[in-house]
Amino acid sequence: MMTKLLVVVDYQNDFVDGTLGFIKAETLEMPIYNKVNEYLKNEDKVLFTYDTHYENYLDTREGKALPISHCINHTDGHMLYGKLNEFIDCKTTLHYNKEGFGIDPKDMVELASKVGKDINEVELVGVVTNMCVISNVIMFQSQYRNAEIIVDGRLCASFNDELHEKALDVIESLQVKVINRK
Repeated sequence: MMTKLLVVVDYQNDFVDGTLGFIKAETLEMPIYNKVNEYLKNEDKVLFTYDTHYENYLDTREGKALPISHCINHTDGHMLYGKLNEFIDCKTTLHYNKEGFGIDPKDMVELASKVGKDINEVELVGVVTNMCVISNVIMFQSQYRNAEIIVDGRLCASFNDELHEKALDVIESLQVKVINRK
């Protein structure tokens, strides 16, 4: 039996129309929303990751390199964007606050026990391709070594189109299948 997992990476207010928002991210709302509903209709798994920072963000390594407060826990900027908010209280979706670009390696084992170890396919969508999406591709590729890993290039975006395309090149070089690329 094919068991699939959709990972929606950091589709949060601050990355869409907030402090780090960009136009391309806004165009992803309905296609990602529809894909989540398709997965749920098929009784597949859906995981939402949240870029999660705290009031001391500007004192962190990331905050010093990117000195723009964003996705501060318990703020509107941290919440899922638009219609995806409908999935916050959905009992069939999983939600994970990550405090860096990718899921913490020590949390992957616990997360895999919640998602299930029988995953044959992991698909990733979301923002920012060259930072958070690629980092999570690597984490899921490490945890699910025999699953097919897929990135939907049409449902990923970055504030920089050139870096988005370069990230998709690197993702493909990691033997990940990139679909719906320009």
